This record gives sequence, C-alpha cells and structure tokens, in this order.
Amino acid sequence: MWFSLETIVSRAKRRGFAYPGSDIYGWLANARDLGPYGTEIKRNIENSRRTYFVQERGDIIWLDSQILMNPKVREASGHVAGFSDPLVDCKKCKSRFRADKLIEESLLKSKDKELPKNRAGEKTPAEDLFAFLWAKKVKCPVCWASEWTEPKKFNLMFKTEQGVIEGEWMDIYLRPETAQGIFVNFKNILDTMRVRIPFGIAQVGKAFRNEITPGNFMFRVREFYQMEIEYFVENDEKVWLKAFKEWMQTSKKRWIDEIWISEKKLKFREHDKEELAFYSKGTFDVEYEFPWGRGELQGIAYRTDYDLSQHIKFSGKDLQYSDPLTGKRYVPHVIEPSRGLTRAILTAMIDAYDEEKYTDGNGVEQTRVVARFHKNIAPIKFAVIPLVKKDEKMVQMAHDIYKKLSKDHMCEFDDSGNIGKSYRRQDEIGTPYCITVDHQSLEDGTVTIRERDSMKQKRIKSEDITF
Repeated sequence: MWFSLETIVSRAKRRGFAYPGSDIYGWLANARDLGPYGTEIKRNIENSRRTYFVQERGDIIWLDSQILMNPKVREASGHVAGFSDPLVDCKKCKSRFRADKLIEESLLKSKDKELPKNRAGEKTPAEDLFAFLWAKKVKCPVCWASEWTEPKKFNLMFKTEQGVIEGEWMDIYLRPETAQGIFVNFKNILDTMRVRIPFGIAQVGKAFRNEITPGNFMFRVREFYQMEIEYFVENDEKVWLKAFKEWMQTSKKRWIDEIWISEKKLKFREHDKEELAFYSKGTFDVEYEFPWGRGELQGIAYRTDYDLSQHIKFSGKDLQYSDPLTGKRYVPHVIEPSRGLTRAILTAMIDAYDEEKYTDGNGVEQTRVVARFHKNIAPIKFAVIPLVKKDEKMVQMAHDIYKKLSKDHMCEFDDSGNIGKSYRRQDEIGTPYCITVDHQSLEDGTVTIRERDSMKQKRIKSEDITF
C-alpha cells in the first residue's frame, strides 16, 4: 500500500523521528534535524554497516577524516572546476530548475529516449541542453510554460573562509563527499596498517551540497550523511570487473538484509554516458520506488585510478602500491559503493510505515498505525509497561526489568497507565516487543510479551526475555 509523503512527514515530527531545522524561527528551507528516534535509526544502520563491512569481512578498515580540507584537495579532485549543475529559469514564473533533471523527466515521459544530435553527430553535452529544452518544448513543472533562459553553471560546494585576520582569510570548502578524505589518507594507511590489495577504506560522515532544488523531505537536502567505501583493486580489467559485479550483488543484498527494504521496490539502473560523473568509467544506481517516483539510494561507481593519479599530480607524493610478493608497483583502481545514510533513514521510515484494520475486543473495527522496522534498526527494542502505575511493587519490578534490558538495548519505560494507548504509541514508533508487568507477574515472576506485527501475546519468565 502506498502512503503519501505528507503522511510520512507529519508522523516523523509527531513521533520524534525528524523535525524542521530551526523550527522556532520559522524553519530553514529543506533543513531537517533528526529527532531521538531518527537518531537511533541512524546509529543502528551505521553500526550494522560497520559490523558487516569492517568487523566481519576483514578486508575493509574504518576512517574518520575532516570536513574541512586543504583547498588543493578540491582542485585535484576536480570539484572546483567541474562540480556544478546546469541551471535554467522559467521566463514566465521565474522558477529555477536543473536542466538535466528537466530533460531526464521529459525523456521518461516521452517515447523519444535519445537526446538530440549536434552537428558532429554526438549527443548534446550538458552546456547545450538549452537547445533540447526549446526543441522538445519541455514544460515548466510550475506554470507549464515552455520558455527557458540559457543554462548557467552553479557550483554545488559551500565555500567558507579560514583564518583569524580579516583580509588574510583563505577560501576553503565544506566537503561535498567523504571520498577525498579516504584518498588523501591512502599513503598513511599503507604506511601504518597491514593492508594488501584488494582492500577497502570505509567512512561515515556529513557532506554538504548547495542544492538549488532540494526537496522531498529528507531525500535531497543540503546537509546530509554519507556512507562511502573506496575499494582498491589491481589495475586489471578482469579484476575490477569481478569486483564491480560482487559489489553490485552485495549492495542490493545489504539494503534487503540490513534495513529490510522491500525487494520489489528496489531496482538497478545503469548510468548513460551523458550522466556519468567525470571520474567514472561506469556507474550503477540502486534505486527505490518512493511515493514521488524512483530515486537513488546508492551509487556503485568504477572510478578507475582517477583520484589517486590526480593527487599524485597535485601533491607530488608517491601514492603507488607496491605488491610485497611480486614487487610490482602501480596506482590502484577503485570501486566505490557510496550510500546516502540520510536517504537510508528516510527509506526505512517510508518502507516500514503501515496502516492496518483490526477488530478490538469489543468487536469494533479500528485502524492502527505501525512501523514495521526490522528489529535490528528499530529505534526502541523493548517497551516495559507496568499495568497499574500506582502499584509500587509492580512499578518496581518493571523498573528492574527495564534497567536490566537497557544495558544491551535501547528501551522505554512507559507508566502512563493506559495499556491500549501504550501499545498504539509503541506500534507507531516501531518497537518490536512490549513487556507488561501485571498482578500475575508479582506472584510468579512471569510477564506478558507482545509482538508488534502479529499483536500476539504470551507469558514468559522475566529472566527469559531475549532479543
């Protein structure tokens, strides 16, 4: 069943998953703060990823690099010169859009899947998209007019200044991706860690992009979390092709196994040559069917040796890998499975949301809202509820169970006194198990444990509660 984005947004604020940024000052457009439950989902996804890729695999290590870096890093990576979007304005309503996105949406709706040819017989480059917009009479999504200004390049990086004396500041950028922090530490990793190719370096952190058209709640925002891995392989076509295919299989499987995303809503899409990043020789996206249409969750890119070669050129440092067995020296090639952590949180909230009809004990049909999070990423694992809030012994036993479980799991103690409302609240939060302490609990030490999805209940010994 599909639910509107408005429903997801409303529930996110009402139940403490995400709030509008700077809310008491009227909000900052497209800025979102993670609430207590959103923060827990983020932590759970991040921990799951670290456990699987770093702790269990053995061929990937962890890194945490700085957001602010020497400006030459961005020059070497190509972001200063090439990290921009072609923007056009509607002449009638003055709305601004990315030209490539307008064309992408137009091609999806049209039978004509090819961009127009220029005189050389090649597909139209990004800077000539103006001709396509006019030739195909692409309509403005706001006012439906078909009159466009010529595209202008808009750099996506946020620029700031570093220094203490006015007039002597140095221009510096907020990172638009976490990848370069990995590449500039490649030599440090080789010098200090016992790594052998193939191996990977993983990082989770914030990135910043001055998106001109952010939107769709937390899908496209200017400040977001990324989860990136740079996997270094030998510069041999058979080797990188094999690694690329393995990462494609692993990537889709992790969305299903780690976040419990519906497989039928996931799809691989290969990038056309026109939309490839300047560093990529091939890219596949893992996409999800959102309420507004398909959107990217993850990119798996073959970056060749572009990044390390650029940093060798700009820094003058030797970033080659020396094989200890063969003595062969070479600049490694890179497979990059890059995931949006902020988008993963959003996708988990959307995919888990459900509304279902049921008949209560009085025979009345009711509707309950339930978040069917996989238990590994659910923000709260157990809710402990004393049936009678004024019964001191009952409350004390519930507190003891809560303290015991809280050593290993994020739990909530709910003594509101209304068991029905407590269940409904925990269902909407996505808590897998509710534990109720009642009069029988005081007699024999058993409790009632209720399972979220089935709503089935059973009595067990309090010491037998497991996750």
